[in-house]
Formats: sequence, C-alpha cells, structure tokens
Amino acid sequence: MASQLRALSPSQRHTVFACLLGWALDAFDFFILVFSMSSIAREFHVAVAAVSLATTVTLALRPVGALVFGWAADRFGRHPTLMVNIVAYSVLELASAGAPSLFVLIVLRGLYGIAMGGEWGVGAALALESVPAESRGTISGILQQGYALGYLLAAVLFGLFFTRLGWRGMFVVGALPALLVLHIRAKVPESPAWRKEAAPRGELLRAVTKNLPRFVYMVALMATFNFFSHGTQDLYPTFLSVQRGLTAQEAGAVAVTYNLGAIVGGLTFGVLSERIGRRRAIFAAALLALPMIPLWVLGSTALQLAAGAFLLQAMVQGAWGVVPAHLNELSPPSVRGTFPGLAYQLGNFIAAATSTLQAAFAARHGGNYALALAGMTAVVAMVLAVVAAFGPEARGAELGPETKA
Repeated sequence: MASQLRALSPSQRHTVFACLLGWALDAFDFFILVFSMSSIAREFHVAVAAVSLATTVTLALRPVGALVFGWAADRFGRHPTLMVNIVAYSVLELASAGAPSLFVLIVLRGLYGIAMGGEWGVGAALALESVPAESRGTISGILQQGYALGYLLAAVLFGLFFTRLGWRGMFVVGALPALLVLHIRAKVPESPAWRKEAAPRGELLRAVTKNLPRFVYMVALMATFNFFSHGTQDLYPTFLSVQRGLTAQEAGAVAVTYNLGAIVGGLTFGVLSERIGRRRAIFAAALLALPMIPLWVLGSTALQLAAGAFLLQAMVQGAWGVVPAHLNELSPPSVRGTFPGLAYQLGNFIAAATSTLQAAFAARHGGNYALALAGMTAVVAMVLAVVAAFGPEARGAELGPETKA
C-alpha cells in the first residue's frame, strides 16, 4: 500500500487527500447528530425515536443530492462542484446549531442530506479518475474510510468537549469543513477524465436504461450496505449510554476504538480486493462480521464492548472499503459523476429508516437496543454476502473518458 501511495504524483496525492477529507468531514457533521440524539430529545422533550427521524430524513434526501450535484459534476466538472458541495453542507450544519424546535432541526437536516448526498459520488469520481488503475483498490479503501474517520472525529469531540459545548456547540464546530475549500481551490486539479463538452441531454436516463440490470444490482447492493452500516452505527452510542450506562467519555472512547477498527478493516479489504476481486472481498467481510456480534452487544464492560465493536466495524467497513472502486468501475464513463452516487444514495433511501425502525423495536421490547442491533446486523450481513456473490465484477475497468468511434 505504501509503495502505491508513493507512486502517486503530488497533484494526485492532493486530490486523494481532499476527497478523503471531504467525505470525512461530511460524515463528521452527520455523526454529530448521532451522538447528540439523547441530549436533543431532552431539550425538546421528545423521545429518542422522534429525534432519530432527523437521521431518516437526512438519509432519505441524499438521492436528491446525488442527482443534483452529480449532474453538475458531469456538466461543469468535479472540481468546482465539490467545492460548492462542501460549502453547502457546512453552512447547513451551522444553521442546525440554531434550530429553535425539533421540526426546524429536521427540515435543516433534510437540506443537509441533499448536500451530503452529493459529496460521495463527486469526490469518489474525482479521486478514482485521477489515480492509476493498479492503485484503485488501495485508494478506494482509503477514500471510504473517510466515513469512519469522520465518525472518529465526532467521537473525540463528543468524548472530550460535549459537556462544555452541548449539542449546539458541536454543530458550530461542524461548520469548519468549509475551510477545506481553500485547499481544493489551490491544490486540486480537475479530473483528467472529465470533458468540458456536456453529455447529451437525457444521457443519464439512457445510461440507466441501457444498464438497468447492473443499476438495479448496484442499488440493491447499496441498500444492503446502508442497512449494514447505519444498523451498526447510528444507535450504538445511544445503546452504550442508555442500556449499558456508559458516561459520555466512556462512550466516546468506545466509539474512537471501533472507528480505528473500521479504518483498519477498510484499508485491509480495499487492498485485498485488488487480489481476490471486489465481490469476494465484500463476501468475506460480511460473513466474518457474524461471529463478532455477541461481544459487540453483550459485553458487560466498556473494554469488552470496545473490543467487540473494533472487530465488528473492521468487517463492516472492510466490506465498505471496496465500494468506491466497485461502483465506479461498474458505471458508464459519460455519467460517472452521477451514476454511482445515485445508485449509492437510492440504496441509502431504501435504508433511510434504519435507526427509526431499530429505536421503535427497542422501545417495544423494554428498551432492548442490544436485541435490535444484533438482530438486524445478523440478517443484513447474510443478505449482503448473497447479493455480492451473485453480482457483476469489473475490477480494473478503464476509468478514462469514453472514446468515440
């Protein structure tokens, strides 16, 4: 992995770094809400399940962002679109800090979801179109772990400063990613695969129609992936504090630990996918998650829970580390700014109610978050393995522009 990174040119390294941070800071802003759910519920005098609707709305509107920002990336370029995208989600994060009611907060998080939905597809296309094919698995693993890195940063902020900042102060800190735009403007070039002439009108619809079985597979795969990640992440801090009684500092330390596991797993399986293929790497990681579940939710101490969470998230995000390369390799070049991101976010839409469903299930079973988390994770891991096993593979596909006959 180190040799592949050293082989990149300075501009390629700047591009990967900027796209990694763009996704990491987007995830950081998302997970600030996840850590703040119980505090927000207390301030607005509602149940946690009501606050979890904000995450559902965020996830449900991400396909809109994938479509809007993806179209802009294909029409105007990856570089300027990514900058606008980062400013948009940062401004909406800051606005969330001043929400006077839960309703207003939910509306703002919906708008934030549109901005969040655009970042992944645009950033992944820009980075993966800019690096050599032989480095793609490694870069894919690095890029996707921006999500775990963002979660880790949110966990550190929560564990160290939540008692002083409160949930509103955390949202204010979440506006800082806008500063990343300065780096992108100065150091990151446009994708070498993007062409200034606009794709023909209706190109996305034609691409989806022509590749409909593949697009349906990608959406189904990403729906399962999002049940897998959000089902293991979004309510887990609530489980730690409410059901296991951990303090904010202890819950933050556990979250830091399992996000380190996520980063290790994502990098490992991203590199491994270059050797054994994208689908096999996903299949292996999904099945290896199953034996990790008991320690993850049944541990009685913070140390046991941290160990279980480290191992489980190493597999969850290990499977995810393959996703950027896999989806971009499966996508038509003329609409690569839109096609993979739209498939990803439509899958997210299908899985948008994950945390709300889990919270409602736990409430019906006496607040048993452990049962809700474990049950969904076991089922989804097996489904993901099956979906990946029967899908297409395009490892090493050319990510340059389409050539004309």
